[in-house]
Amino acid sequence: MRIAEYLNEQRVSYEYLPHAPAFTAHQLAKYLHVSGDQVAKCVLLRGPANYYVAVLPATYQVDMQRLGAALNGAVRMADDREMAEVFRDCEWGVVPPFGALYGLATLLEETIAPEAALVMEMNTHVEAIRLRCRDYERLEQPRRLHFARRSEGKKTCTQTSDIS
Repeated sequence: MRIAEYLNEQRVSYEYLPHAPAFTAHQLAKYLHVSGDQVAKCVLLRGPANYYVAVLPATYQVDMQRLGAALNGAVRMADDREMAEVFRDCEWGVVPPFGALYGLATLLEETIAPEAALVMEMNTHVEAIRLRCRDYERLEQPRRLHFARRSEGKKTCTQTSDIS
């Protein structure tokens, strides 16, 4: 399902953000002139029993050991083939933020504030949305965990945003 259709059906307020092709969360932040802390990158992880969609700030990276301890088993990044199999309706390399639409559990980094405005990739490398974390959580019902740590040396453009 297309994310915009889903959000419209659920009557969630969001801002549609078309942009130049961005293949990383840091490129997305640069093209949209927002802080990397506002961009929520999504990664597909293979855990002890299933796949998970992990949502974390672009300026962070997944701490596999910490997450493995929380999930009671080894965790690894899914490879390109696995991503293509799971997200058949998305462009190659895109991990959408709504794992529930694909039958997957979603993990949300607990350091993201409920009032934060999040920029998230949609089903393509040229479309993003901005919505409130609280609205995202209401729809997705992710499991909040502290599973990420700030990346070293990443710099992005900053600009404040305002959505209702």
